Amino acid sequence: MTHPAGQQRVTRDTLRLCRNKPKPQMQRAHFRFYAELNDLLPQQRTGLTLTHAFEDPASLKDAIEAFGVPHTEVDFILANGSPAPFSQLLRDGDRISVYPVFRSLDLTPLTHLQPRPEGDMRFVLDTHLGKLAAHLRMLGFDSLYGSDCLDEELAHISAGQQRILLSRDRGLLKRSLVTRGYLVRATHPQEQLIEVCRRFNLAGSIAPFRRCLHCNTPLQVAPKDLISHRLPTETRKHYDEFHICPGCNRVYWKGSHYRRMASLIEDLRSNLLWS
Repeated sequence: MTHPAGQQRVTRDTLRLCRNKPKPQMQRAHFRFYAELNDLLPQQRTGLTLTHAFEDPASLKDAIEAFGVPHTEVDFILANGSPAPFSQLLRDGDRISVYPVFRSLDLTPLTHLQPRPEGDMRFVLDTHLGKLAAHLRMLGFDSLYGSDCLDEELAHISAGQQRILLSRDRGLLKRSLVTRGYLVRATHPQEQLIEVCRRFNLAGSIAPFRRCLHCNTPLQVAPKDLISHRLPTETRKHYDEFHICPGCNRVYWKGSHYRRMASLIEDLRSNLLWS
């Protein structure tokens, strides 16, 4: 099929213009991360002003997370000295200061980006934090955990039930659906417990041995005569106080395992007291 000469010329001219069209000019913004947010940056970039280059406008949330810092770690942002929301678009030359949640400073006049706690603390934990979930339940905190939960499920549980999502996965906490979350830094379960207690000021809310360590259900007092047939002989002989989980039917008493946990809690309280 042939085309009129004029149409061919228009097509060639259009292609020539496309080839010669100037590329978008690269823009730059400058970021500074404060306090423990530096823990989330490569060591060689901590404590420095970092430059972020971009062509198309992006939200502050997307730009911050491009540095590897989930939005759940950020409590307020200053853009050129003024409070800014996550949704604000980045502009060429912006100077952005990014701050974590401070436990000891009163920053009331500034715009907090993290939801303020209301009522009892409730958690949902990812598949890597099973032992931390059991420790939090030991302290009396409502803590959901499933070893086979997908990231999407965890995000929906956190959002739908207004639970704080605890995770070691930065990608999970970057999901827009997650508004309450915390990236657990430590790898040892007891260190993780101290870290979470400090981050959420849990020391004054500890009420131990109220929940099942296995399924999170609140425990109930169990009369000895109703569960006596389930007890080992020595336990039946030496103990009279029992609790039962109405969820999974496990029986609890103050044996050697209880004493080890009580010692752990005492050490934890001492650690939090002097932190």
